Amino acid sequence: MKQHQINTLKPGEHYTAKEIDSFVSTTNVVLLSSNASQLFSDPDREYKVVHEVEGFFEHSSDDGKKIFRDKRTHFVEKV
Repeated sequence: MKQHQINTLKPGEHYTAKEIDSFVSTTNVVLLSSNASQLFSDPDREYKVVHEVEGFFEHSSDDGKKIFRDKRTHFVEKV
């Protein structure tokens, strides 16, 4: 059984929502989920990390600027 306190998410690995919640609570990351707003609704539901990137571009509709955010981003999908 995995510990609930984790310090990294690895692509290809499965984690419970409880483990992911612990990770995002202690880490400065962006998390994208295929489960919409229900990611943390069932703490025992499993998710697979399908992809990870170093950052992302953000576009401002106010001034039209495109800014690169150097923030690790994880893509997860429910298993």
